[in-house]
Amino acid sequence: MDENTRKTFILKVYRGTPDHQYWEEFELELKPFINITSALMEVQKNPINRKKEKVTPVAWEQGCLEEVCGSCSMLVNGRPRQGCSALVQQLLESTGSNTVTLSPFTKFPLVKDLVVDRSVMFENLKKVRAWVDADDSLDRGFGPKISPDVQEAMYVLSTCMTCGCCSEACPQVNDQSKFIGPAAISQARLFNAHPVGNLMAASRTRPLMEEGGVSDCGNAQNCVAVCPKEIPLTESLAVMGRQVVKQALKDMVSLPDVK
Repeated sequence: MDENTRKTFILKVYRGTPDHQYWEEFELELKPFINITSALMEVQKNPINRKKEKVTPVAWEQGCLEEVCGSCSMLVNGRPRQGCSALVQQLLESTGSNTVTLSPFTKFPLVKDLVVDRSVMFENLKKVRAWVDADDSLDRGFGPKISPDVQEAMYVLSTCMTCGCCSEACPQVNDQSKFIGPAAISQARLFNAHPVGNLMAASRTRPLMEEGGVSDCGNAQNCVAVCPKEIPLTESLAVMGRQVVKQALKDMVSLPDVK
């Protein structure tokens, strides 16, 4: 398709509520560097569909607009990603079509249109205590120094946005499974690597021994393929798998927790 003749494109959105969903199309001007978030904002300004009907604006979430907050997660042409970093021109060129399809994630409860409830991900972070306990930190003084190699590995893990792309792509995350998902497991690895956070490593590792823990991973490796931040999620799953085995052995023989 000649780029010079392509002036508009079709935004096809799977809309509705849990009771009723339907496809609706909007024809928009193809502007330079327009992304999915900008396209949805154009619909919001002028919610007229291709049938020339005035409709309610499409509901979606947005925040930082620079792929940091993770709120604009959706399926773009069937692939989980962030709307703010999905450029329409690139999407059209990759498919050879003048249509971009948007739909909500399927692994989380639907709220409306492209908005889903990702609360389960934050509840899973609570299960693995994805934070560093600061109580009595002043009394304990400075913690041990962290080597540059460990700092670099931790930084990559810390870029997780809890966007849900990994869970959406994971076949083990479904209505029939209690799998906690790759993101929470990777965050457990992050805080276990912290010198102060490691003091509570056992309380992060033990929940991963239970049903829905690290052993429920089917090693599909979809998570690492779709992660917007390119976090080595499969590596985190392997690391936490080893930590789970070590913790289980220590618990069996009632040894004190050691690193």
